[in-house]
Amino acid sequence: MSERPEAVVAGRDVWKIFGHNIDLALDAVRSQDLDKEQVLDEFGAIVAVAGVNFEVTRGEIFCVMGLSGSGKSTLIRHINRLIQPTAGELLVGGVDINGLSHKEMLRLRSEKIGMVFQKMALFPHWSIADNVSFGLEVLNVPKEQRRERSQEMLELVQLGAWARHYPDELSGGMQQRVGLARALATDPELLLMDEPFSALDPLIRRQLQNEFLHLWRTLNKTSVFITHDLEEAIRLGDRIAIMNEGRFVQVGTPEEIVTEPKDEYVAEFVRGISRLKLVRAHSVMQPVEQYEREHPGKTVARYRSVPDDTDLDSLIKLKTVNLEPVLVVNSEKSPVGIVTVSDLLNGIRGNAPA
Repeated sequence: MSERPEAVVAGRDVWKIFGHNIDLALDAVRSQDLDKEQVLDEFGAIVAVAGVNFEVTRGEIFCVMGLSGSGKSTLIRHINRLIQPTAGELLVGGVDINGLSHKEMLRLRSEKIGMVFQKMALFPHWSIADNVSFGLEVLNVPKEQRRERSQEMLELVQLGAWARHYPDELSGGMQQRVGLARALATDPELLLMDEPFSALDPLIRRQLQNEFLHLWRTLNKTSVFITHDLEEAIRLGDRIAIMNEGRFVQVGTPEEIVTEPKDEYVAEFVRGISRLKLVRAHSVMQPVEQYEREHPGKTVARYRSVPDDTDLDSLIKLKTVNLEPVLVVNSEKSPVGIVTVSDLLNGIRGNAPA
């Protein structure tokens, strides 16, 4: 049995309630399963996060998405203890951060956690290089090392030539890159991203998403990424958590979220999402044994083979050249399924394999 990947950050039954009668409200909502409106009416309290559990493994991009007021930004602020939970545990590197002293928490933020906000709040009278090296200065890193690291990070986000400029000379997209460089400068294990691209124009946003993915493949960091845009979550996330009224409604891979929505709330989110780049051959194929049973005499070994993670868009392109079935193979090149034209059409329509 393979070992479970290391969890960089985890939440255990995390609750956050604002307002009055917090302890009474917490006991009531746990024992009586009250919704947010009932808690507000009876106790004058607001349930922002309700019993959330999660685990983010090393190298993973874990996207949390939901509508405004769903609790996603409140949740992420618990991870670096900008907000103290009403109940539950937040673990970073296996340590419950709620038990750390103020000094220990400052050290943890400086060394292990980076954060990128929607608005970067760069220091306007500091150069770009000085903004990037701010976290290193807090850690008392020598000036020459700060300068070298700052320049290295600016080169990484393609802003090396802008080190001596000032924030008001940069576009919004460039300022977000500076914020990302600043967050990465201390080489954190975990990066918290709170809707970092949501205020940008669509084209710039797409470019920054591309750069973010490139950085992740290069640096192998771990991230909790907050967004209200499902397409962004699908594009960036290894897994997605859909949040509503403070709870995780569904957690899964982008393909699982789109193809197997747990309820109508999730189904409404994914209704307009194209499946072509998301759904893979392993989700639409039929077993080889079934195909051979229904088509005696057919030799599946002569069919063109494709990996089991081939997307529908690529399968469509293959079918426009040759309508013959396609043999699906796993990472060991062993046959695992067959995709016919009918299977492909069902996959496009969203129907389960027969």
